[in-house]
Amino acid sequence: MASRSLREPPVSNADSDTGDEGVRGTCDDASLCKRCRGARGPARPSRFAVSVGYWHDPYIQHFVRLSKERKAPEINRGYFARVHGVSQLLKAFLKKTECNCQVINLGAGMDTTFWKLKDENLLPRKYFEVDFPMIVTRKLYNIKAKSSLLKPIQELHSEESFLLDGHVLDSNRFAIVGADLRDLHSLEEKLKKCNMNAQFPTLLIAECVLVYMTPEQSASLIKWAANTFETAMFINYEQVNMDDKFGQIMVENLRRRQCDLAGVETCKSLDSQKQRLLSNGWEKASAVDMMELYSNLPRAEVSRIESLEFLDEMELLEQLMQHYCLCWATKGGNNLGLKDITY
Repeated sequence: MASRSLREPPVSNADSDTGDEGVRGTCDDASLCKRCRGARGPARPSRFAVSVGYWHDPYIQHFVRLSKERKAPEINRGYFARVHGVSQLLKAFLKKTECNCQVINLGAGMDTTFWKLKDENLLPRKYFEVDFPMIVTRKLYNIKAKSSLLKPIQELHSEESFLLDGHVLDSNRFAIVGADLRDLHSLEEKLKKCNMNAQFPTLLIAECVLVYMTPEQSASLIKWAANTFETAMFINYEQVNMDDKFGQIMVENLRRRQCDLAGVETCKSLDSQKQRLLSNGWEKASAVDMMELYSNLPRAEVSRIESLEFLDEMELLEQLMQHYCLCWATKGGNNLGLKDITY
């Protein structure tokens, strides 16, 4: 096993561009509280929401310290809906393909999905994560430091080629790659080095990631995914209905934190979200705002989470949820029934 010495990872100069600082900073926000305000990253489980009991995640504690700041109930409910929605689509894809597939989590941050899928015996052939090299370095440091994170990866590896160094982890079933999603040539090269196979049915997940790219950059990424994989699904979670006053306040709040939403113009409506996918090579696209998704959650689950914390302003929850959406698109896979997948 190739490995650096176990020490606190240094700050990398590789991604120190000031334009990316605010974006990378949202990784911490997302992991700590999964705020419904533009925190970047795919289903990064909220340490606070998990501690309150919204969902079970025994692994997030190894990546994120528990904040003393109590998060608003509407934020926690919003993130519960996000985690539930993405998880339902992910598991539906795994079921349709009988796990004979690969998953690529774009902008994964401190996500713990790999370990949870392993516990549920739902791992795909290979699970990939991609994020800025500096974020990946931090995550790999934590994995090396905690046997409860490292052992599940090693248990699935049967060869001597297990690789774990500063910017990459590569094993039989799990890979973590440090890459900039705007550099598609480098991204594809690094994924192929970790045995990404374009012939496998492939699920790509992007949670509050595309909105930090320009519309041209996100379109290129979406088109690359559609052109690379014959049978595929793309899940995108991010803002929507951003032309109204509430949306503009969200944009300004992030801008004050030096975090511009470079792709906000693609977040005008559910229609614009679907159209971006359809115009870049995907055959069928669906989108739903998170309030509609929340309204369709299993009643027993809603009753359970609503009993965890008192919420006296339902209107605020509705405003937040109406400004986030879950979109998904498919291409190929008619024999697998991918077009029938829904949350």
